[in-house]
Order: sequence, then structure tokens, then C-alpha cells
Amino acid sequence: MAQKSSFVHRFMSATSKLQMFFGPAAQGTTAGSVVYRNDAAQQGRQHELEQWQVVRNADGSTYLTTRTPE
Repeated sequence: MAQKSSFVHRFMSATSKLQMFFGPAAQGTTAGSVVYRNDAAQQGRQHELEQWQVVRNADGSTYLTTRTPE
């Protein structure tokens, strides 16, 4: 009677076969600095976020409320 291979073994076998079609996983570094673009899309998202106010409870949970005009 043949032993059934483990899930991990079957998974690794499947991913190695898929690697032939999709190539290896992208490997990057986290050592570089983060670059923020201040383009029109970013400014639009920032404008949308300005309508919300973050409220933090004493237990650490947070929720959003609409910002009241001042």
C-alpha cells in the first residue's frame, strides 16, 4: 500500500510546476526609501479623506465619523 504524500509536499510540487509558466516570485528589498508621488490622484484621495475624522476609544479601537464644519 502506497503512502499518501503530505499536503505540504503536494503544494510545493504544484507550485514548482506553476513556476515554469509564471516564473519565480518577485524578490525585492525593503531597504530603500519609500517614494510618495504628490500627483492629481493622490491629491484627490487626500481631499476625500479630509471629510472623515478618526475617533479612538479608550480600549484602542477606532472608527470614522464625518468631520463637522468649523
